[in-house]
Amino acid sequence: MGSSYVKAALLIFGWTLLMSAGIMAPSIARGEVEDTEDEGLPVLRSGWSPYVQGGALHQFDADIDDGSRFSVSRYFIQGGLTYTVDARRSVSLALGYGLDSYDFSGNTGFGLLSPWKNIHTLRFSVPVRWGIDPKWSVYFVPTVRVAAESGASWGDALVGGGFAGFSYRISDRLTIGPGIGVLRQIEDSSVFPVLLIDWKITNDLSLQTGRGVGATLGPGIMLNWNPLPKWQFGIGGRYEKLRFRMDKDGPVPKGIGDDRAFPLVGTITYRFTQDAQLSLMGGVDLAGKLRLEDENGNLITEEDHDPVPVLGIGFRLRY
Repeated sequence: MGSSYVKAALLIFGWTLLMSAGIMAPSIARGEVEDTEDEGLPVLRSGWSPYVQGGALHQFDADIDDGSRFSVSRYFIQGGLTYTVDARRSVSLALGYGLDSYDFSGNTGFGLLSPWKNIHTLRFSVPVRWGIDPKWSVYFVPTVRVAAESGASWGDALVGGGFAGFSYRISDRLTIGPGIGVLRQIEDSSVFPVLLIDWKITNDLSLQTGRGVGATLGPGIMLNWNPLPKWQFGIGGRYEKLRFRMDKDGPVPKGIGDDRAFPLVGTITYRFTQDAQLSLMGGVDLAGKLRLEDENGNLITEEDHDPVPVLGIGFRLRY
């Protein structure tokens, strides 16, 4: 019985990765849906409660197909307020800042051009989770975001969008439902399907879509194992895409940079209390690709890069 549950979980895990590609792709992967900040955690209080989360992630040197190399260090901090009506209804205000610091090297292609350096991301969102009745819940996350290199005009990097979906509680162990996201990026727009799932396969094993940890910022899909009350081990994946406006005085003035990959990451989380946790994460970025476009979104060059290891740390505090 237990092995059949595990096999079924792995099948849904793979299918959900495909279905979740849309929600992960357009920078919701970098922090929008994780703002439904109590997802997967029991709500123990009503009224207003502040929270803060953040972290750092380093991608080691990756070989680009044009013969150059690059690495990147990512940092993220987010704070917010959540108003909890009851265990199934809440509204949040969330403000987050991220820094992605790139280092290119080599005498060809991206290494020679060194097209961008420090990318700043500022995001404001208002996540809403509302239980209609004991079985049905709806979710809505409107978002405004700026992603720009140092020296770029933030007015040329302002984008917005939103996510909406609903879930149905089939049993005490399984909640599932569809959703849709709409996101206008810089010289690009996306509409994408989403699959929401929260499945307690056994008392210690669960499969969930939801936020990532610290600088990974994912909503993605995670298979979690809780062998002890304070410890959690997880493995998950998602499709990431960071798209941003470049420096107006750079090698491609007011151009557009695009960094995308499919990271598979394992996490180890220790919960000091219900409201404080620390996570270590490590894994590999697969199917990586860098794109450089002019200010109107016309492609200048595009290159794949090799799989590359990533390592990071994240924290979360709720008051």
